[in-house]
Amino acid sequence: MSSSLVETIDIKAPISVTWDLWSDVTQWPTFLSHVRRVDPMDERRFSWQLSLPGADKGFVAELTEVVHQDRIAWKTVEGVHHAGVVTFHRLDDTSSRVALQIEYDPSGFVEYLGALTNLDSVLANYDLGEFQKLAESTAARDALQGR
Repeated sequence: MSSSLVETIDIKAPISVTWDLWSDVTQWPTFLSHVRRVDPMDERRFSWQLSLPGADKGFVAELTEVVHQDRIAWKTVEGVHHAGVVTFHRLDDTSSRVALQIEYDPSGFVEYLGALTNLDSVLANYDLGEFQKLAESTAARDALQGR
């Protein structure tokens, strides 16, 4: 059984801010609620440690495409099988849209339950909301500092 989710959020922050925050792996645990750690292994591979309800998981993901201020795509090469892409869309000088698409193969009861009940979508929406808060506060701070 393969599952997918697609979630989008509009953010009151320029695309440069949303891109800079998302493309910085050190920021991921601040807005991805289930991510405990992300450790770069080299320029393209990252080791992830997740804490999910009922299960702690780890995997290694490899970047498959990075287009500055446009898209970041990845796939796993070890551990939980999934692939995804985050795209960045300029709405105007002060706002942008971030879209997240993930394809995955649930394994185990908790992951099947998440796919069946749309809990994975709820979690993605929550995380995008946390990202929105971070990006908008960063953009406001930058505006106050004249950047």
